[in-house]
Amino acid sequence: MLAAEKQEHCFEFRASMHSEFYVSLGHKGTISVGVDATDLFDRYDEEYEDVSGSGFPQIEINKMHISQSIEAPLTATDTAILSGSLSTQNGNGGGSINFALRRVTSAKGWGELEFGAGDLQGPLFGLKLFRNLTPRCFVTTNCALQFSSRGIRPGLTTVLARNLDKNTVGYLQWRWGIQSAMNTSIVRDTKTCHFTVALQLGIPHSFALISYQHKFQDDDQTRVKGSLKAGFFGTIVEYGAERKISRHSVLGAAVSIGVPQGVSLKVKLNRASQTYFFPIHLTDQLLPSAVFYATVGPLVIYLAMHRLIIKPYLRAQKEKELEKQRESTASDILQKKQEAEAAVRLMQESVRRIIEAEESRMGLIIVNAWYGKFVNDKSRKNERVKVIDVTVPLQCLVKDSKLILTEASKAGLPGFYDPCVGEEKSLRVLYQFRGVLHQVMVPDSEALRIPKQSHRIDTDG
Repeated sequence: MLAAEKQEHCFEFRASMHSEFYVSLGHKGTISVGVDATDLFDRYDEEYEDVSGSGFPQIEINKMHISQSIEAPLTATDTAILSGSLSTQNGNGGGSINFALRRVTSAKGWGELEFGAGDLQGPLFGLKLFRNLTPRCFVTTNCALQFSSRGIRPGLTTVLARNLDKNTVGYLQWRWGIQSAMNTSIVRDTKTCHFTVALQLGIPHSFALISYQHKFQDDDQTRVKGSLKAGFFGTIVEYGAERKISRHSVLGAAVSIGVPQGVSLKVKLNRASQTYFFPIHLTDQLLPSAVFYATVGPLVIYLAMHRLIIKPYLRAQKEKELEKQRESTASDILQKKQEAEAAVRLMQESVRRIIEAEESRMGLIIVNAWYGKFVNDKSRKNERVKVIDVTVPLQCLVKDSKLILTEASKAGLPGFYDPCVGEEKSLRVLYQFRGVLHQVMVPDSEALRIPKQSHRIDTDG
């Protein structure tokens, strides 16, 4: 038994060490799988009716991209970055590997040397520089030399950025060499929204872009977004939403409608430092049916998954964590319970005198008080009620017909303890003041001041 426990602890230690090492390396990855589903809406008729298997839509994976990168700190100022990627499209593919060494030269800047090689393109040599010009302005420069069968292809990208105010940044970008262009953009990011407007003049692409994202202040960090992009290549309207589905996972979907691109559905899952992206091309035409199914389909699937899979899974995980927490703190809770019961016994005489004094002037009498987890929702009727009687401790805190509790957990009060560690708790008090019954219920960390007229129980009816 001891050997098995020792082995289990050893495995847990190795796993935790591996996890810490993995995080310290700064691992990032992206997997993108392109799906061609145009046969769902753009089916061939008549001349292809006799083709074998043509009765079912043909959905194909036409492209795939995988990239991974690892950042490993070497010293306090030096970081090594190793990255690689593999891509394939319509049966043709290739890959590349890059190595970079970054050094922080001062509190105001850093430099990075990059070396790369791939089977489609020749060696790559690059230099990146970052510098804070002023407390509100910085510049980045990226120089690159790409060797290929056509010769050396130089490239230069410079970005100048300035904080216009607390939440707004303006960017000026100049790119020369590979796809030369000049771009200017303004980005505003606040607690409730993210707004971007950009204009690019370049070869071969020139465009104007405006996008807006609204951030809901809920536990799931829900965001909805929309954008309009117009240029020489056409016009694209995109809208979508994303939501946190677990502690480390964010699921998002967006519909892209463009001329001449057609209609596409883009599904993205961020899991910790990994990104999984699935662009699904539905049609080359602007078909209302494709737009409808691309919009409604993911929403219906998500609601079904959230109800049948995600919520039960999260509930089970929470229960598992609470059970672990209870087991690890069981002895501590037992000790606190014994201390609370001992404190209540010592309070009995004081409480008797306080009650006599309050009764003589029709003051504040605590009839009963309960602290812990209350279940009022019928949908949660299977959950156990976990409360303790705190009538005596509360009465002991009454002074001059008043009871005042500050904004803090009530579990630390004399005569209290936590009956349900890790769960939401409340305090319910039934009290008498001036011969009239009052009742109030407050969350654990909320302040409480009684008596109050609003707590009065109406007995006229």
